[in-house]
Amino acid sequence: MEYRNLGRSDLRVSTICLGTMTWGRQNTQADADRQLEYALARGINFLDTAEMYAIPPTAETYGTTETIIGNWLGRNPEKRRGLVLATKIAGNGLSWIRAGADVTGAAVVDSVDASLRRLQTDYIDLYQLHWPNRNSPHFGKHWPGRLRFSAMDAARNREQMLDILHGFAACIEAGKIRYGGLSDETPWGIQQYLQLSQAHDLPQMVSIQNEFNLLHTKDWPYLIEHSVLSGLAYLPWSPLAGGVLTGKYLNGARPPGSRWTISQRNGLFRDQVQAHQAIAAYQEVADRYGMSLATLALAWVNQQDGVTATIIGATSMEQLQEDIAAFDVVLSEEMLADILTVLKRYPLPF
Repeated sequence: MEYRNLGRSDLRVSTICLGTMTWGRQNTQADADRQLEYALARGINFLDTAEMYAIPPTAETYGTTETIIGNWLGRNPEKRRGLVLATKIAGNGLSWIRAGADVTGAAVVDSVDASLRRLQTDYIDLYQLHWPNRNSPHFGKHWPGRLRFSAMDAARNREQMLDILHGFAACIEAGKIRYGGLSDETPWGIQQYLQLSQAHDLPQMVSIQNEFNLLHTKDWPYLIEHSVLSGLAYLPWSPLAGGVLTGKYLNGARPPGSRWTISQRNGLFRDQVQAHQAIAAYQEVADRYGMSLATLALAWVNQQDGVTATIIGATSMEQLQEDIAAFDVVLSEEMLADILTVLKRYPLPF
């Protein structure tokens, strides 16, 4: 297993980060225990979760994933020191979490305390903002015309960001979290946080996690360049595009128990004609080189310059084993060229 620095922090993380959002909905405590033991045995030391998990989010499953992890940590306290544990505060819009209100500094402090209780730990290594208070071009909202940036109040957003940073500072000073990070952010948002931290002598964010995969490369090159040169770790989530880059949904298939058989908060925004055409084309490339589509997609993300650690998730041990093994695969220049040919044909398929 390869390890890299998490941005400008002193944390060393495995290039594979184990995502957990299915735990508590599609996976049980026993499933999670097995996944954790297998991942640790393979050298993974980086674990990502969130207060709003399991997914899709509901009032009934809120906090369930953190509780599952806490149950495991409670039974295995000696393994906590070797883990880099990351979680996230939910943004606005969910009525059962802070009545759907914006994130504030006070909300950060309260939510950290609640996560610590569920996780059964004294500290969180990386505490992240799950999404910005303002509307941002994520979750299928990246097409021109979906957002009116000219209507957004930049000064108000900066005020909120400064208040949030003070909340992070209070938690870091209290020893409850070690570092802060961002998720589902943009270059503008990243830069505001960095500038505010410097201007007010507050802790700097050390990471950004956004969706990045063969169907969704909008962060390349501008956000990834900005992150790398600003010292932020870049952490792709959904490297398999919610599972579609396994090919399991081709030709209208809906495998029992798969994510697309469950109601999604943001709908099936990846379920587009061009997306399926792109997946079929990538499947042809994978077949040509004798590997699974999932292996090809994960290996491709891992080989992109600027990627620190890739967040994977699985609902079965077979999936987890295949996903982890993909990071041992090195795609040749010929294979990368064939992949790029498809990517140029379908640069923005959903």
